[in-house]
Amino acid sequence: MISFELGVEDLADTRFAVSPMHETLMSLRVLQDPGLSALHLPWRRSVLARLGGEDFDADLLMSLVARRRTLPDFLTPNPTEFEPAFATELATVRGTSPARVRHDLLLTHAPDPLPPALYEATGDDTRVAVLRDTICDLLRRYWELALEPIWPQARLVVEADMTYRARQLAVGGARLLFADMHPNLRWHNGVLYIDRMISRHRVAVAGRGLLLMPSVFAHKPAPPLSADEAPSLVYPSRGTATLWAPEPVPTTPALVSLLGAPRAKILALLEEPLPTVELARRLGVTPSAVSQHLQVLHATGLVTRARAGRQVLYRRSRLGNQLAPRGSWQ
Repeated sequence: MISFELGVEDLADTRFAVSPMHETLMSLRVLQDPGLSALHLPWRRSVLARLGGEDFDADLLMSLVARRRTLPDFLTPNPTEFEPAFATELATVRGTSPARVRHDLLLTHAPDPLPPALYEATGDDTRVAVLRDTICDLLRRYWELALEPIWPQARLVVEADMTYRARQLAVGGARLLFADMHPNLRWHNGVLYIDRMISRHRVAVAGRGLLLMPSVFAHKPAPPLSADEAPSLVYPSRGTATLWAPEPVPTTPALVSLLGAPRAKILALLEEPLPTVELARRLGVTPSAVSQHLQVLHATGLVTRARAGRQVLYRRSRLGNQLAPRGSWQ
């Protein structure tokens, strides 16, 4: 079990971030073990086919994930901004000292020996630095092939999760914030407990705050492997099942003729209250485009809106329900 002791100031400094580097490393677990997530099997097959057609060192890539599914901490530095570019995070990794690279790779695979692809990590600093740079080049190519094409959709999924979490925090504080993140997480008396972890340590956050990062590829909560790392937690994002779902298509031609396809699709989704960012994610468009359509739907009385904490939730009005009755959308 790993636990984080959070004081009042730590809760005040709890924040969210979107990390393409963390998501890239989390996806390697799914690539290595398809049993972790059936949802991502089509993505996995597609990626493996693309990697097979490239001059690609798959052995080195897969060696970054240990037998116990642990990952080297130096490859997942905490973002210093809300949504850094992949290149920015990769530059941070490339600046890691050889001593740190060696330490983290050995710790990640312990008690097992390093796989052959990582034997250079036991060499002198020059050889370790070459290995580090080779890993960075490999991760950049992997990102471009496997993650960058789906990143806009994945980003919308995790941003929608953060919107939901912010509402939970506003309504019920830290207890509600962590309540439904994952069964392995438990909040009690100022301590966040993470069950079923390989590591066993207790971290006093001590004014550093806690960084939370939702992930579409994480299958369970993933704190840093080492207790010395800055407190952070990657956790499974809500809505991941919809990442590969096709966008909703209205089946009522008359309503499409009346409203136009984009507004008809939005009205179809608003059987439940949803914020703009979640609608944008489900439709695969920008929040600003959705906002324009919502203004029209609200002005014509087809949707209602209400503020919940820091977000505005939209829902079909009575008139909207009459135009789009339950069961008329597939």
